[in-house]
Amino acid sequence: MNKRHIAILGSTGSIGTQALDVISQHPDLFEVELLTANNNSSLLIEQALKFKPNAVVICNKELYSTVFEALDKEDIKVFAGIESANELVKGSNIDIVLAAMVGFSGLEPTINAVKSGKVIALANKETLVAAGSIITKLAKEHNSPILPVDSEHSAIFQCLQGESAQIEKLLLTASGGPFLNTDIQSIMNATRHQALKHPNWSMGAKVTIDSASMMNKGLEMIEASWLFNMEPDKIEIVVHPQSIVHSLVQFTDGSLKAQLGAPDMRVPIQYALSYPHRIALDTKRISLPELGQLTFSAPDRKKFPAIDLAYSAHRQGGNMACIMNGANEVAVAALLEEKILFGKIPHIIEKTMQKCSFIAEPSISDIFETDACAKAIAREFI
Repeated sequence: MNKRHIAILGSTGSIGTQALDVISQHPDLFEVELLTANNNSSLLIEQALKFKPNAVVICNKELYSTVFEALDKEDIKVFAGIESANELVKGSNIDIVLAAMVGFSGLEPTINAVKSGKVIALANKETLVAAGSIITKLAKEHNSPILPVDSEHSAIFQCLQGESAQIEKLLLTASGGPFLNTDIQSIMNATRHQALKHPNWSMGAKVTIDSASMMNKGLEMIEASWLFNMEPDKIEIVVHPQSIVHSLVQFTDGSLKAQLGAPDMRVPIQYALSYPHRIALDTKRISLPELGQLTFSAPDRKKFPAIDLAYSAHRQGGNMACIMNGANEVAVAALLEEKILFGKIPHIIEKTMQKCSFIAEPSISDIFETDACAKAIAREFI
């Protein structure tokens, strides 16, 4: 395996920091070329000093001088603004772009990386949710492979290696989040603090809230549909509280194939960066006798209405999933700012989906306008 040169969009977030941990374990295989961050200038500086990338981007332009002064004596170029990230991902010095920016903000630089024919290690599920038809079409046109980083999609991807058989169904596993065994009324009145208590995974705040509402499974269903060319009715969500089976594939002979492992995001991150090779990692090994049992159940869709909102949006097609995603981002932000209670999230999303203009075949400019429109409407309901 030749050394691979990596750009990390969103290096200071949960995925970005874990990716750098993977890279630090294999300095002979990976080299960091570009790091970007939104506001966390101090961590970006720390990462740049350790990994010595060719360039860094601080998207918040007001923090440019802070980053520039800290790295001025280093052989590291410093840029500011999302426009800089959009341009730098095109660089011929980059082999793989890890798209790990949070939310819709990751769409534009990912599109630029795809148009440049880069390998995309995709951790930003909103990219395919908001613009799946556009992204997949561009990826084919520009010969840009999209490798999944989400643990569920990576599991499916791994299960499909060496298979030529027809897929009958995909099964996405879900931990159930912190409210799995909580009654509906308590969920409705839950606070930011309660929603952020994920039982198994260490993730960023936005993803953790999405897990609590199970909107993350809705987003993952849409992402899986685009990644693996599957109709939504052939993608099943299964609650699996132990988070050991990361997802499964069912083939037309009835066989089920699963990928298991300890809940550690570094495993799917590393698999995407090293694919098609599988290399060593210092992750926890699971012991089946110690686990004793693995359990599975259907999700309670009355307690978690976000699941059906996602299926409905994807079946409608067009820009509806983009509307849903934009409304969800606003609602989650409002919860994190303690402006609403947890139970308001699906209500805000549903109302926004009803009010925002539907476009059957959106262009990329339509997608950006839809996102802005959906967010503005969602704010009206807060």
